[in-house]
Amino acid sequence: MAALRKINLQDGVAVVTGAAGGIGAALALQLAEKGCHLALADVNGAGLAEVAAKAQAYGVKVSTLVLDMGQAESAQGLLDHVLAHHGRATVLINNAGVALGGQFEQVSEEDFDWLMSINFGAVVRLTRVFMPLLQQSQAAQIVNMSSIFGIIAPPGQTAYSAAKFAVRGFSEALCHELEVGNSSVRMTLLHPGGVRTGIATSARLPASVTAQEIKLHQKNWQKALRLSPEVAARRILRGIERREPRVLVGDDAVAASWIQRLLPVTYWRWVARGMSRSFRDAV
Repeated sequence: MAALRKINLQDGVAVVTGAAGGIGAALALQLAEKGCHLALADVNGAGLAEVAAKAQAYGVKVSTLVLDMGQAESAQGLLDHVLAHHGRATVLINNAGVALGGQFEQVSEEDFDWLMSINFGAVVRLTRVFMPLLQQSQAAQIVNMSSIFGIIAPPGQTAYSAAKFAVRGFSEALCHELEVGNSSVRMTLLHPGGVRTGIATSARLPASVTAQEIKLHQKNWQKALRLSPEVAARRILRGIERREPRVLVGDDAVAASWIQRLLPVTYWRWVARGMSRSFRDAV
């Protein structure tokens, strides 16, 4: 088997979904700083334009496309955009995602399917349509966003955890396929912990959830989101450059991985105690 060629981000072309804010925006700007050209996609056109303007200051080519990753045709639309504006791609970062709170019995089938289509379905669709283009490069990387909730599964996150565990399973299996096939394309699976993004405050909640419950939900989760997107992006880019198959982002993600392995059945009672203390100490 030939030695694995490292990724050189300079003069590469990175496709980043969910690039209008949070980790996606931080990744876009740090990629631009390294001299990587960008194709950025998000449903938030205003946020996307702002990130693109900042990235262009580094002298790289930046294209943007406003689209909803929950729509099946968006994957082909993004590929067509990249071919038209860049002609190639060396990194695909499947970062776009949404959140949905509430107990399983509160969550409608429609909302469950909505989240799965964006958080998991879009990952599969984009990976499928971009694979032939990525394979044309001597070294290319697919980067899929799972979560700490793709390691542990808390109550109130049945849809979100289902999607993130699905991303994990899909990515690990594909990673092994690419390795066995000695492909020029490799996989990096991300498990970020609590990163300060807007996903918690923008989460969709069932109609049966009261205003007081919504306020408490947002307050508690904001306390758990302690890592800045910029710090998270630096760790992720290091993993991409090294072509690491798995990147745990944040001390909480590392801790979750350990406790899940040590206590695969009973881990949640210990995690819940730790979270309760963290929320209390953060007040």
